[in-house]
Amino acid sequence: MAVFGRRIFLSFEKFAGIPVTLVSLPTSSDSYAPPKLTPFPSWDLHMHDENGDCNKIEVATGLEVDSVGRLWVLDDGGNHCNTKLWIFDLTNKDQTKLIHHFPFHYNIHDLVLDETPNETLAYIARWGESDIVVFSLERKLSWILSTPGIEVSSIALSPKNEPRQLYFSKYNSTELYSIPVSALCKGTGTANPEVIGNWTARPYRMLMDNQGTIYAAFREENHIHSWNTSQPHQEQYFYKVGKLYTLWPFCFSLDSSGIFWMFELNKTAAMPRYRLLKAAVGVKSYISDSTTTGGRVAGKGQTYESALIDSLAFLLVLSCFIILWLSLRIRKSKKSNKQRDAGAIEMETLPLPNSVSQEMVVQGFENVLYSALHRATINT
Repeated sequence: MAVFGRRIFLSFEKFAGIPVTLVSLPTSSDSYAPPKLTPFPSWDLHMHDENGDCNKIEVATGLEVDSVGRLWVLDDGGNHCNTKLWIFDLTNKDQTKLIHHFPFHYNIHDLVLDETPNETLAYIARWGESDIVVFSLERKLSWILSTPGIEVSSIALSPKNEPRQLYFSKYNSTELYSIPVSALCKGTGTANPEVIGNWTARPYRMLMDNQGTIYAAFREENHIHSWNTSQPHQEQYFYKVGKLYTLWPFCFSLDSSGIFWMFELNKTAAMPRYRLLKAAVGVKSYISDSTTTGGRVAGKGQTYESALIDSLAFLLVLSCFIILWLSLRIRKSKKSNKQRDAGAIEMETLPLPNSVSQEMVVQGFENVLYSALHRATINT
C-alpha cells in the first residue's frame, strides 16, 4: 500500500478471478458507494497470460513512493519471468521510468528507499531468504548481501536525520535486527546484522515514521504496535480491533500530510470484509525530513499541548509585568499630583488585566472510516 496526492495504490495477491495485481483508488469521494479500483497504470500493462510479455506487471507486491513522486513497485514474477522492479513517474502521467529485471524468481516481499545526496538506493526483503537485495537507481545495478542464519521478512529504515539503520525481522520469528546502511552499499558480500530485541509476535509488515517510531503488524494478530527506536525496546498499542481471523489483517502507509492510512481485512465477517481507515497522526514517512505536520499521537510528545502551555506561561508572565508597571505608574502619578496641589483631584485607578488561566487542550485523533470494499470493480 502507498499513498501519493489524491490516490491510494494497492497490490493484490495473484488468485483466480484477480485480473490485475496493482490498482489505484481515490483518497476521497462525494459518495458512500464503494470506490472503483482502476488498474495501474493501465489494463494493457498487466500480464493476463502466465507465458506472456515479461515487460508487463505479473504479481505486484511491495510499494513505495519517493520524495519526488515516483512509485516503486516490486513484481514477484513467475515461472516464465524473473522478479522485477518498476518505477513510475506519478507527476508525469504515470510514465514508466524503469524496469529492472533481477536474476531470481519469486519470494520478493517489501522495500524501503534510501535517498542520499549521490544516489537513491532500494533495500529489498525476500520472504524467508537469508539475504538483502540492494538496487542503485543511478547505476541501474543490483547486488545481494547474504545474512547467514537470518531469513529476512519485514523491513524498515530509520529517519534521515541520523546515521541510518536498516531494521528487519526474522522470518517466522519475533527477533528484530538492525544493520548500518553503510555496510550495504559496498556490493556483494556478507552482512552482519545485530539482534536488538524481540517483538511480542511475528511481524509481516513494518513502517518507520520520520520521528523514529516503527509501526508493526503481526501474523494472525488483531492489533498494530509501535516502538520509539530512540528508547529501549518497548511496544505500545497503536491500533486494536476485535478478532479478524486473517493471516495478514492489515496493510498501511503514511502520506505527506501526516495521515496514517490502513486497510483492515476480516475474511469471516459479513460484508463488507474490507475497511479503509485513516487517522491524523502528525508525522510523515521516514522518507520525509524530520519535521512534524501537527499534533502527535498519544505517547509521542503531544506537540500542540506543549506549545499551548508554553504560550500561556509566557502570557501569564507578561501580564504580571504589565500589572507591576501600571502599579508603579499610578503611584508615581499620585505622588506627583500631591506635590503640586494638596487639593488635587484623586486619580481613578485603571482596571488591571485579568491573569491568564492555563488550560490544556488535548487533541484526539479518531480513525475515520472512508469506505468498504467487497469486489474489485475494474475500469477497463
